[in-house]
Amino acid sequence: MKTQAMKKIIFTLFTFISFTTLFAQSITAKIIDKNTRNPIPYATIKTGDYSGIISNEEGYFTLNTENDDLKTVTISCLGYQSKTLSIQNIKDLNSLIKLEEAVNQLNEVFISNKKPNADSIIAKVKARIDDNYDTNLIKYNIFHRTTDYIDFKSLDFEIEKASHVKKKNLDDANSSLSALSKKIRESDIKHFTDFKGELYSLNKDSSKLVVAKATKLIDYKNDFSVEEIQNKAQSIVLKYLDTTKTYKLKTGLFKIEDSLSLNDDEFKEKRQKNQFDIKHLNSETKGLLRKSQFYENSFLSKLIDPDLYEYTFEDFIYNNGELNYIITFSPSKGKAKYTGKLFVSDDDFAITRVDYTYYKNRHGEKINLKLILGVKYIANVSEGLLLFEKNNGNKYQPKYLKQITGSYFYVNRDLKFIENSSDKNKIGFSFKIEGDNRNKEELLFTENSKLTLEDFTAIKQSDVVTFKVLNKFEKTTWENEETLEPSQEMKAFKVEE
Repeated sequence: MKTQAMKKIIFTLFTFISFTTLFAQSITAKIIDKNTRNPIPYATIKTGDYSGIISNEEGYFTLNTENDDLKTVTISCLGYQSKTLSIQNIKDLNSLIKLEEAVNQLNEVFISNKKPNADSIIAKVKARIDDNYDTNLIKYNIFHRTTDYIDFKSLDFEIEKASHVKKKNLDDANSSLSALSKKIRESDIKHFTDFKGELYSLNKDSSKLVVAKATKLIDYKNDFSVEEIQNKAQSIVLKYLDTTKTYKLKTGLFKIEDSLSLNDDEFKEKRQKNQFDIKHLNSETKGLLRKSQFYENSFLSKLIDPDLYEYTFEDFIYNNGELNYIITFSPSKGKAKYTGKLFVSDDDFAITRVDYTYYKNRHGEKINLKLILGVKYIANVSEGLLLFEKNNGNKYQPKYLKQITGSYFYVNRDLKFIENSSDKNKIGFSFKIEGDNRNKEELLFTENSKLTLEDFTAIKQSDVVTFKVLNKFEKTTWENEETLEPSQEMKAFKVEE
């Protein structure tokens, strides 16, 4: 009996192992610093001579092991020694890859003790732009991710007393509005959007986008825009008025709606169509790509303008075996907004990496019409990272672009419901919303190649693309695709039923 039982256990284990091996089509690994054991973000993992992915902010990446051509990968990162590993090597390391710091041996490189001049380095960067970068007629294989957050600091509703509405109804309405306010303020409001495809760039102003796949990880019950909050609140107010009547809705001098009722589709729980507008996605992607390009008054061109910024040489660092200068920059004039670091190749004076953020109390667009229209808005967050690498034409192309934008918002709106009846009964309703929103946009370039004008002309861009709605992270959704590994926050996302 024992022999039979043992045989059964062994058979079961063998079957499980065989099944796991058969269907294990990808491998996820983590890159860490050998000494500190801290995760290493944004390391490049080359899967081909001019293709590959990067590690995410937590040091993770996933490889498609179904690819028969993928025998080895080369891992490199700014400040670390590069390492080439086979897929089996990664498995033998239990998917934990340790990189050693690349120690600066400056005595072997520089004979002179003279400190490099930052302004001279920036001048050489400007002189070599045309030699180092190419932005026209390029096809990019891309993976794009956006992460949106909203944090409501305050959310207040108020209904004016009205003689034609029962006190109990007003009390019930206020109770429901209070519950809505509490739910919104306590909600962890965020959602994630991913898509993969090809971006065909004619020049800085013209591109076409072909999306192969798109997903949206979202909890629609906790998707609260200002408009959506207004709709939900209005629906509660209507519920406690005379539901046999319809109403006009006015704010100040402006009439918003002619005929509102509780049964209108406008006030039912709405779910967006599962479609993205391709023109919008193209514009969003092109806008981020332009951040990495040099042209008149572009973001990068301004960062290397000595009339706007001051530069300081900070140190040297190795990048994939090549020496890079680290140049810090900060505003020299009031109209400059950013501070950060430029990493410049000693070999050809190309910028290989840019880290930037708003300088001190600088900010973007600001609108303060609090007293007139009850609106205030300040774009108070703008930071990001630009990474470049050489392509097969010996030109630098973007490898990974990230930008985080955020703003403070305040809306104080007074509304008036007016019965569509001979009595024209009115009830006043106001709401005040205050909070912060944040958007993180990431663009990974897995491959790029040159285009002809004929190629670009032949590409047809669709009007819309259907996306798949996900209630929780599903690893199989993007398995065997070259993408950006999701963060732990994204993996933990789950819609509570």
